[in-house]
Amino acid sequence: MQSFTLKNHLSLAIFLFLVSAAISLFLIKHTKVLDIPNGRSSHSKPTPTIGGVAIVFTFFLSMAILYFFAHTTMITERYFLGFTFSSLLIAGMSFYDDFKCKPFYIKLATQIFAVIVVMSFGIIIHQINFPYNFLFLNDKSLGAASYVITFGWILGMTNAYNFMDGLNGMAGGNAIIASIFFCIISLDQGSDFTYMVSYTLAAGVSGFLIFNFPRGKLFMGDIGSTFLGFSFATLSIIASLYDNAHTSLLIIPLLFFHFIYDTFFTFIRRMINGENVFQAHRTHLYQLFNRLGYRHFSVTMFYYTVAVAQGMGALWMIKIPGLQRLLIFIPYLVFQIIYSIVIIYYAKKRGVI
Repeated sequence: MQSFTLKNHLSLAIFLFLVSAAISLFLIKHTKVLDIPNGRSSHSKPTPTIGGVAIVFTFFLSMAILYFFAHTTMITERYFLGFTFSSLLIAGMSFYDDFKCKPFYIKLATQIFAVIVVMSFGIIIHQINFPYNFLFLNDKSLGAASYVITFGWILGMTNAYNFMDGLNGMAGGNAIIASIFFCIISLDQGSDFTYMVSYTLAAGVSGFLIFNFPRGKLFMGDIGSTFLGFSFATLSIIASLYDNAHTSLLIIPLLFFHFIYDTFFTFIRRMINGENVFQAHRTHLYQLFNRLGYRHFSVTMFYYTVAVAQGMGALWMIKIPGLQRLLIFIPYLVFQIIYSIVIIYYAKKRGVI
Protein backbone atom coordinates (compact mmCIF):
# COMPACT_ATOMS: atom_id res chain seq x y z
CA MET A 1 0.00 0.00 0.00
CA GLN A 2 1.60 3.24 -1.16
CA SER A 3 -0.93 5.73 0.19
CA PHE A 4 -3.90 5.95 2.57
CA THR A 5 -7.47 6.79 1.66
CA LEU A 6 -9.77 8.78 3.95
CA LYS A 7 -11.28 5.47 5.08
CA ASN A 8 -7.81 4.17 5.93
CA HIS A 9 -7.04 7.28 8.00
CA LEU A 10 -10.31 7.06 9.91
CA SER A 11 -9.89 3.33 10.52
CA LEU A 12 -6.34 3.82 11.79
CA ALA A 13 -7.40 6.59 14.16
CA ILE A 14 -10.25 4.49 15.59
CA PHE A 15 -7.96 1.47 15.92
CA LEU A 16 -5.30 3.49 17.79
CA PHE A 17 -7.96 4.97 20.07
CA LEU A 18 -9.23 1.49 20.99
CA VAL A 19 -5.70 0.16 21.55
CA SER A 20 -4.87 3.10 23.81
CA ALA A 21 -8.12 2.73 25.75
CA ALA A 22 -7.53 -1.01 26.23
CA ILE A 23 -4.01 -0.45 27.52
CA SER A 24 -5.21 2.33 29.83
CA LEU A 25 -7.90 0.10 31.30
CA PHE A 26 -5.35 -2.66 31.81
CA LEU A 27 -3.03 -0.25 33.63
CA ILE A 28 -5.81 0.93 35.93
CA LYS A 29 -6.55 -2.64 36.98
CA HIS A 30 -3.05 -4.09 37.16
CA THR A 31 -0.31 -1.48 37.58
CA LYS A 32 1.42 -1.15 40.93
CA VAL A 33 3.05 2.18 40.08
CA LEU A 34 0.94 4.65 42.04
CA ASP A 35 1.04 8.37 42.70
CA ILE A 36 0.68 8.66 46.48
CA PRO A 37 -0.88 12.00 47.54
CA ASN A 38 1.37 14.47 49.36
CA GLY A 39 1.33 18.15 50.27
CA ARG A 40 1.71 19.22 46.64
CA SER A 41 -0.87 16.83 45.21
CA SER A 42 -4.23 17.86 43.82
CA HIS A 43 -5.69 14.35 44.25
CA SER A 44 -6.69 12.57 47.45
CA LYS A 45 -6.08 8.86 46.84
CA PRO A 46 -3.33 6.69 45.29
CA THR A 47 -3.71 6.66 41.51
CA PRO A 48 -1.96 4.65 38.78
CA THR A 49 0.58 6.97 37.20
CA ILE A 50 2.04 5.41 34.06
CA GLY A 51 -0.93 6.01 31.76
CA GLY A 52 1.50 7.55 29.29
CA VAL A 53 2.46 3.99 28.35
CA ALA A 54 -0.79 3.80 26.35
CA ILE A 55 0.05 7.03 24.51
CA VAL A 56 3.62 5.99 23.77
CA PHE A 57 2.69 2.47 22.64
CA THR A 58 0.05 3.69 20.20
CA PHE A 59 2.46 6.31 18.86
CA PHE A 60 5.14 3.76 18.01
CA LEU A 61 2.55 1.38 16.63
CA SER A 62 1.42 4.15 14.29
CA MET A 63 5.04 4.94 13.35
CA ALA A 64 5.54 1.30 12.36
CA ILE A 65 2.37 1.38 10.25
CA LEU A 66 3.47 4.59 8.54
CA TYR A 67 6.94 3.21 7.86
CA PHE A 68 5.75 -0.03 6.26
CA PHE A 69 2.44 0.92 4.63
CA ALA A 70 2.32 4.68 3.95
CA HIS A 71 5.38 5.26 1.80
CA THR A 72 4.12 8.35 -0.02
CA THR A 73 3.62 10.23 3.24
CA MET A 74 7.10 9.56 4.59
CA ILE A 75 9.80 12.12 5.19
CA THR A 76 13.47 11.30 4.61
CA GLU A 77 14.31 8.08 6.47
CA ARG A 78 17.11 9.75 8.44
CA TYR A 79 14.72 12.29 9.95
CA PHE A 80 12.03 9.67 10.51
CA LEU A 81 14.45 7.43 12.41
CA GLY A 82 15.81 10.40 14.35
CA PHE A 83 12.31 11.46 15.39
CA THR A 84 11.23 7.93 16.28
CA PHE A 85 14.39 6.85 18.07
CA SER A 86 14.76 10.03 20.14
CA SER A 87 11.06 9.90 21.10
CA LEU A 88 11.52 6.30 22.20
CA LEU A 89 14.58 7.36 24.17
CA ILE A 90 12.81 10.17 26.04
CA ALA A 91 9.85 7.87 26.73
CA GLY A 92 12.07 5.07 28.03
CA MET A 93 14.07 7.32 30.32
CA SER A 94 10.91 8.99 31.62
CA PHE A 95 9.35 5.58 32.24
CA TYR A 96 12.36 4.71 34.38
CA ASP A 97 11.96 8.00 36.24
CA ASP A 98 8.32 7.18 36.97
CA PHE A 99 9.45 3.98 38.67
CA LYS A 100 12.45 5.36 40.54
CA CYS A 101 11.27 8.94 41.23
CA LYS A 102 14.65 10.46 40.41
CA PRO A 103 15.43 14.08 41.43
CA PHE A 104 14.92 16.84 38.87
CA TYR A 105 18.55 17.26 37.91
CA ILE A 106 18.73 13.58 36.90
CA LYS A 107 15.60 13.98 34.79
CA LEU A 108 17.06 17.12 33.23
CA ALA A 109 20.29 15.31 32.36
CA THR A 110 18.38 12.52 30.60
CA GLN A 111 16.31 15.08 28.68
CA ILE A 112 19.45 16.89 27.57
CA PHE A 113 20.86 13.59 26.30
CA ALA A 114 17.68 12.92 24.30
CA VAL A 115 17.79 16.40 22.75
CA ILE A 116 21.42 15.89 21.74
CA VAL A 117 20.46 12.57 20.14
CA VAL A 118 17.66 14.08 18.03
CA MET A 119 19.97 16.89 16.93
CA SER A 120 22.61 14.37 15.94
CA PHE A 121 20.16 13.05 13.31
CA GLY A 122 20.09 16.49 11.72
CA ILE A 123 16.74 17.68 13.10
CA ILE A 124 17.87 21.25 13.68
CA ILE A 125 16.34 24.70 13.20
CA HIS A 126 19.06 25.74 10.77
CA GLN A 127 17.15 28.58 9.12
CA ILE A 128 14.38 31.01 9.98
CA ASN A 129 12.92 32.87 7.04
CA PHE A 130 12.07 36.50 7.83
CA PRO A 131 10.88 39.00 5.24
CA TYR A 132 12.52 42.34 4.57
CA ASN A 133 15.88 41.19 5.98
CA PHE A 134 14.51 41.40 9.49
CA LEU A 135 17.49 41.66 11.85
CA PHE A 136 19.60 40.69 8.81
CA LEU A 137 18.47 37.09 9.17
CA ASN A 138 16.45 36.69 5.98
CA ASP A 139 17.28 33.50 4.08
CA LYS A 140 20.53 33.07 5.97
CA SER A 141 21.73 30.08 7.89
CA LEU A 142 21.71 30.53 11.64
CA GLY A 143 25.11 28.88 11.89
CA ALA A 144 26.14 27.82 15.38
CA ALA A 145 23.09 29.59 16.80
CA SER A 146 20.90 26.92 15.19
CA TYR A 147 22.09 24.37 17.75
CA VAL A 148 21.41 26.68 20.68
CA ILE A 149 17.94 27.60 19.40
CA THR A 150 17.02 23.97 18.68
CA PHE A 151 18.35 22.78 22.03
CA GLY A 152 16.50 25.48 23.95
CA TRP A 153 13.23 24.96 22.08
CA ILE A 154 13.03 21.17 22.48
CA LEU A 155 14.26 21.11 26.08
CA GLY A 156 12.05 24.03 27.06
CA MET A 157 8.92 22.57 25.48
CA THR A 158 9.61 19.16 27.03
CA ASN A 159 9.74 20.65 30.53
CA ALA A 160 6.90 23.09 29.97
CA TYR A 161 4.61 20.21 29.10
CA ASN A 162 5.81 18.20 32.07
CA PHE A 163 5.19 21.11 34.45
CA MET A 164 1.68 21.66 33.11
CA ASP A 165 0.60 18.09 33.82
CA GLY A 166 -0.91 18.76 37.23
CA LEU A 167 -4.69 18.58 36.90
CA ASN A 168 -7.05 15.98 35.46
CA GLY A 169 -7.22 16.34 31.70
CA MET A 170 -4.85 19.29 31.50
CA ALA A 171 -1.99 17.71 29.55
CA GLY A 172 -4.09 15.18 27.64
CA GLY A 173 -6.93 17.40 26.51
CA ASN A 174 -4.70 20.22 25.37
CA ALA A 175 -2.60 17.70 23.41
CA ILE A 176 -5.73 16.53 21.58
CA ILE A 177 -6.86 20.06 20.76
CA ALA A 178 -3.42 21.08 19.50
CA SER A 179 -3.06 17.85 17.51
CA ILE A 180 -6.42 18.35 15.80
CA PHE A 181 -5.58 21.91 14.76
CA PHE A 182 -2.08 20.90 13.64
CA CYS A 183 -3.64 18.03 11.70
CA ILE A 184 -6.05 20.39 9.92
CA ILE A 185 -3.30 22.87 9.09
CA SER A 186 -0.92 20.17 7.86
CA LEU A 187 -3.60 18.58 5.70
CA ASP A 188 -4.54 21.95 4.23
CA GLN A 189 -0.92 22.76 3.39
CA GLY A 190 0.03 19.31 2.13
CA SER A 191 2.40 18.13 4.87
CA ASP A 192 1.27 14.50 4.83
CA PHE A 193 3.63 13.08 7.43
CA THR A 194 2.82 15.81 9.98
CA TYR A 195 -0.88 15.35 9.27
CA MET A 196 -0.75 11.63 10.01
CA VAL A 197 1.42 11.96 13.11
CA SER A 198 -0.92 14.64 14.45
CA TYR A 199 -4.08 12.56 14.24
CA THR A 200 -2.36 9.44 15.57
CA LEU A 201 -1.22 11.45 18.60
CA ALA A 202 -4.77 12.74 19.06
CA ALA A 203 -6.18 9.20 18.84
CA GLY A 204 -3.67 7.74 21.27
CA VAL A 205 -4.14 10.50 23.85
CA SER A 206 -7.94 10.26 23.52
CA GLY A 207 -7.84 6.60 24.57
CA PHE A 208 -6.02 7.65 27.73
CA LEU A 209 -8.08 10.79 28.39
CA ILE A 210 -11.39 8.99 28.86
CA PHE A 211 -9.90 7.54 32.07
CA ASN A 212 -8.17 10.76 33.12
CA PHE A 213 -10.87 13.41 32.68
CA PRO A 214 -13.03 14.46 34.36
CA ARG A 215 -12.32 11.79 36.99
CA GLY A 216 -8.63 10.99 37.37
CA LYS A 217 -8.59 7.20 37.41
CA LEU A 218 -5.23 7.20 35.64
CA PHE A 219 -2.38 9.73 35.35
CA MET A 220 -0.03 9.89 32.36
CA GLY A 221 3.11 10.40 34.48
CA ASP A 222 6.44 11.70 33.18
CA ILE A 223 6.46 9.07 30.44
CA GLY A 224 3.40 10.75 28.93
CA SER A 225 4.02 14.44 29.59
CA THR A 226 7.71 14.61 28.67
CA PHE A 227 7.09 12.42 25.63
CA LEU A 228 4.32 14.72 24.39
CA GLY A 229 6.30 17.90 24.96
CA PHE A 230 9.36 16.44 23.25
CA SER A 231 7.35 15.05 20.35
CA PHE A 232 5.44 18.26 19.66
CA ALA A 233 8.65 20.31 19.76
CA THR A 234 10.46 17.93 17.40
CA LEU A 235 7.46 17.54 15.10
CA SER A 236 7.25 21.32 14.72
CA ILE A 237 10.81 21.36 13.35
CA ILE A 238 10.11 18.47 10.99
CA ALA A 239 6.92 20.15 9.75
CA SER A 240 8.74 23.42 9.18
CA LEU A 241 11.87 22.18 7.46
CA TYR A 242 11.56 18.56 6.34
CA ASP A 243 7.93 17.85 5.41
CA ASN A 244 6.42 18.70 2.03
CA ALA A 245 4.75 22.05 2.73
CA HIS A 246 7.22 23.52 5.25
CA THR A 247 4.50 24.56 7.70
CA SER A 248 5.42 27.59 9.80
CA LEU A 249 7.59 26.91 12.83
CA LEU A 250 5.35 29.31 14.77
CA ILE A 251 2.29 27.02 14.70
CA ILE A 252 3.18 24.80 17.67
CA PRO A 253 4.38 27.73 19.85
CA LEU A 254 1.00 29.38 19.24
CA LEU A 255 -1.02 26.21 19.86
CA PHE A 256 0.73 25.79 23.22
CA PHE A 257 1.22 29.46 24.03
CA HIS A 258 -0.76 29.18 27.30
CA PHE A 259 1.56 26.36 28.46
CA ILE A 260 4.70 28.21 27.42
CA TYR A 261 3.58 31.47 29.03
CA ASP A 262 2.54 29.80 32.30
CA THR A 263 5.89 28.01 32.57
CA PHE A 264 7.98 31.07 31.68
CA PHE A 265 5.99 33.44 33.91
CA THR A 266 6.17 31.09 36.89
CA PHE A 267 9.90 30.52 36.42
CA ILE A 268 10.64 34.27 36.29
CA ARG A 269 8.34 35.08 39.23
CA ARG A 270 9.93 32.42 41.43
CA MET A 271 13.42 33.48 40.45
CA ILE A 272 12.66 37.14 41.29
CA ASN A 273 11.26 36.02 44.66
CA GLY A 274 14.49 34.17 45.41
CA GLU A 275 12.87 30.73 45.38
CA ASN A 276 14.64 27.55 44.33
CA VAL A 277 13.36 27.20 40.77
CA PHE A 278 14.37 23.54 40.69
CA GLN A 279 12.29 22.64 43.74
CA ALA A 280 8.82 21.15 43.24
CA HIS A 281 5.96 23.55 43.95
CA ARG A 282 2.28 24.30 43.33
CA THR A 283 2.43 27.89 42.14
CA HIS A 284 1.91 27.63 38.39
CA LEU A 285 -0.95 29.87 37.32
CA TYR A 286 -3.25 26.91 36.64
CA GLN A 287 -2.42 25.47 40.08
CA LEU A 288 -3.15 28.77 41.80
CA PHE A 289 -6.42 28.97 39.85
CA ASN A 290 -7.34 25.56 41.25
CA ARG A 291 -6.21 26.44 44.79
CA LEU A 292 -8.43 29.52 44.75
CA GLY A 293 -11.33 27.12 45.03
CA TYR A 294 -12.12 26.24 41.44
CA ARG A 295 -12.56 22.56 40.57
CA HIS A 296 -10.24 20.59 38.33
CA PHE A 297 -12.97 20.46 35.74
CA SER A 298 -13.46 24.23 35.66
CA VAL A 299 -9.76 25.07 35.41
CA THR A 300 -9.12 22.44 32.75
CA MET A 301 -12.10 23.57 30.68
CA PHE A 302 -10.83 27.14 30.89
CA TYR A 303 -7.49 26.02 29.44
CA TYR A 304 -9.31 24.00 26.77
CA THR A 305 -11.17 27.14 25.74
CA VAL A 306 -7.91 29.08 25.51
CA ALA A 307 -6.37 26.22 23.48
CA VAL A 308 -9.25 26.33 20.99
CA ALA A 309 -8.87 30.10 20.69
CA GLN A 310 -5.16 29.63 20.01
CA GLY A 311 -6.02 26.99 17.43
CA MET A 312 -8.29 29.45 15.64
CA GLY A 313 -5.41 31.91 15.65
CA ALA A 314 -3.15 29.26 14.12
CA LEU A 315 -5.66 28.72 11.31
CA TRP A 316 -5.59 32.45 10.69
CA MET A 317 -1.80 32.61 10.93
CA ILE A 318 -1.16 30.35 7.93
CA LYS A 319 -3.03 32.80 5.71
CA ILE A 320 -0.79 35.71 6.74
CA PRO A 321 2.62 36.25 5.09
CA GLY A 322 6.02 36.47 6.72
CA LEU A 323 6.76 38.55 9.78
CA GLN A 324 3.14 39.63 10.16
CA ARG A 325 2.48 36.19 11.65
CA LEU A 326 4.16 37.33 14.85
CA LEU A 327 1.38 39.88 15.31
CA ILE A 328 -1.03 37.00 15.93
CA PHE A 329 0.66 36.40 19.28
CA ILE A 330 -0.13 39.89 20.59
CA PRO A 331 -3.78 39.39 21.68
CA TYR A 332 -2.90 36.07 23.31
CA LEU A 333 0.01 37.66 25.14
CA VAL A 334 -2.19 40.52 26.37
CA PHE A 335 -4.80 38.01 27.56
CA GLN A 336 -2.19 35.96 29.42
CA ILE A 337 -0.76 39.06 31.11
CA ILE A 338 -4.21 40.10 32.32
CA TYR A 339 -4.96 36.52 33.42
CA SER A 340 -1.70 36.27 35.38
CA ILE A 341 -2.28 39.63 37.09
CA VAL A 342 -5.77 38.58 38.19
CA ILE A 343 -4.64 35.16 39.45
CA ILE A 344 -1.64 36.53 41.38
CA TYR A 345 -3.75 39.33 42.87
CA TYR A 346 -6.40 36.99 44.26
CA ALA A 347 -3.83 34.36 45.29
CA LYS A 348 -2.05 36.95 47.44
CA LYS A 349 -5.32 38.40 48.73
CA ARG A 350 -6.49 34.99 49.94
CA GLY A 351 -3.11 33.89 51.27
CA VAL A 352 -2.58 31.15 48.70
CA ILE A 353 0.94 32.47 48.03
